[in-house]
Amino acid sequence: MTYQELNEFCRSLPATSYVIQWGGSHVWKVGGKVFAIGGWGKADKPAFTFKTSELNFYFLSDQPGYRPAPYLASRGMKWIQQFEVRGSEDDELKYYLKESHRIASLSLTKKRQKELGLNQD
Repeated sequence: MTYQELNEFCRSLPATSYVIQWGGSHVWKVGGKVFAIGGWGKADKPAFTFKTSELNFYFLSDQPGYRPAPYLASRGMKWIQQFEVRGSEDDELKYYLKESHRIASLSLTKKRQKELGLNQD
């Protein structure tokens, strides 16, 4: 996945907003809560950072190409960075980005979720 593909995918998720911050990173938010970051990798390789469940955090921490996210995981947050991207893993990354969006949206107040049309099933 490229940063352009990240931006296209995240834009397709409901109630998202986009900013460039933190050293030129592509930062995606839902209701003001960050759920995905494109950046923070080596200059010649893309890196993608996302929020995870506790179970996925421990699972992905041991997988090749994944690591606890710099800055965030060291503060006790369950964020993972995919730093070695293989094209065959795009569907997997999209799953984790969508899950990160869901997790972040659930941390919004019920009122805010309703305003944004999120989690109304």
